Amino acid sequence: MSSHLSQPPRFAIFQDSTLLGWTALESSDPPMGVACGQFFVTPAYASVQEQVRARNGTDQSDLHLVAYHLGQPLPAMAVSILDLRQECGEDAIEVSVLGIAYPLYQQLFPEAVAAYEQQALD
Repeated sequence: MSSHLSQPPRFAIFQDSTLLGWTALESSDPPMGVACGQFFVTPAYASVQEQVRARNGTDQSDLHLVAYHLGQPLPAMAVSILDLRQECGEDAIEVSVLGIAYPLYQQLFPEAVAAYEQQALD
């Protein structure tokens, strides 16, 4: 996996107190309060990788994943990791943060919200 990021990651993903990696959450679905992005793992991710892969596409709440922004936990309904690296290559891993409420969602992703609102007007 490439260690070079085009922009600094804005969000850290933890399992309890263990930093698993970072993401910019560069893709979004404003009406659903969802943001996702490529996940850049730390060496600590290896300790949960098999658990994550066993739960790909299913509930991962028992893994206690939390997204942090500016050192604070991000209020969300769920955080999940989709790890398809064995099947699709080293860059095939992403993290999704589900159920980020407004107005926080709009504060974190103003460009995505503006694009969605403009699309609704077109």
